[in-house]
Amino acid sequence: MINPEELAKHYTRFRVTERILLTGHSHQAWPDVACEAQQQAWLDAAELVDEVWDRAFEKANDVRLGFARLLDDSPDRIALAPNTHELVVRFLSALNLRKRPKLITTDGEFHTIRRQLDRLAEEGIDVVKVPALPAATLAERLARVVDDRTAAVLVSAVLYTNAHIVPNLRATLEACERVGAELLVDAYHALNVVPFSLKKEGLERAYVVGGGYKYCQLGPGNAFLRFPADTTLRPVVTGWFSEFTDLSKAPSRRVEYGPGPALFAGATYDFTSHYRGAAVFKFVEEHKLTPEKLRELNQHQIGKLASAIDVDLPVPLRSIGGFLALSTARAARLQRELRQQNIRTDYRGDTVRLGPAPYITDEQIETATAVITRSSAALL
Repeated sequence: MINPEELAKHYTRFRVTERILLTGHSHQAWPDVACEAQQQAWLDAAELVDEVWDRAFEKANDVRLGFARLLDDSPDRIALAPNTHELVVRFLSALNLRKRPKLITTDGEFHTIRRQLDRLAEEGIDVVKVPALPAATLAERLARVVDDRTAAVLVSAVLYTNAHIVPNLRATLEACERVGAELLVDAYHALNVVPFSLKKEGLERAYVVGGGYKYCQLGPGNAFLRFPADTTLRPVVTGWFSEFTDLSKAPSRRVEYGPGPALFAGATYDFTSHYRGAAVFKFVEEHKLTPEKLRELNQHQIGKLASAIDVDLPVPLRSIGGFLALSTARAARLQRELRQQNIRTDYRGDTVRLGPAPYITDEQIETATAVITRSSAALL
């Protein structure tokens, strides 16, 4: 198993030994190499001027390779962008919503998908929301409402509200394939904390979005869209970087797209994030922090949190992703109480979310749970 005490030595700038950062579900600390990489991006820009883009694209390729390893896929099928919203919008813009005006999703999606689909519904798109719970049967229930009016299904691999894992998404994909619809899986809350092999899950024909801000420790600006090898989509929302692979060609009457990841490319971006992402992915490889090892440690930590606080898990531990959702009517106040005692968490509505990370020790968890138990009792 990973040794959190040893690993914590590489996160000095985030002071992970001086405070208890149970924010791993939304924002894990970055290893110190990320700071060095960010500084190097500035130095390279000053030294190389316009030629810095050659170096930046090398870093982008390293980031693609890092995401590809996590997905058990090829980097040639991974487009990058500063955030998942840009990529979801490009995906949606490629769908034939005139012919197929129906989008299927759940009532448990992260804001990226929820807000955009709600706005499309205001414009007349038929957005069907399937209840996310129970997650154990969600894939099959989504499959039952797919029909020939459906353009796409958009669903999470792990629900962001409570960390419940959504199994058997292959059933949803098969329903989509029968009628010619697409499946978009939001893997953000699974990536690097719940092993997510597209081959093992049978999802090689699916589109997948995710990013590095959370469990990957890459910081902001590192999001991706994975697309099938034989995709025929042509995004309406498309940036000039899609032509960047060959600027010698004059624009044609029909808009053309570059090969591979350039299909979903945007435009000029801050490449600093890719320097940081490439460095962190290298750090992860050097320390052999595989998704399987990270999952083993995280399950141990979630189990320890639940046991110490005496929480009755609504689903088996193996069905929970990277954090523990703690329901309380005074979630906001509890979060503030913990922060005053140097324990960082966050909350949504009536839920405090406790997200351990690979640099969090058992001793820190024991300290945190003792404070949480006392604070919870005082708030009753």
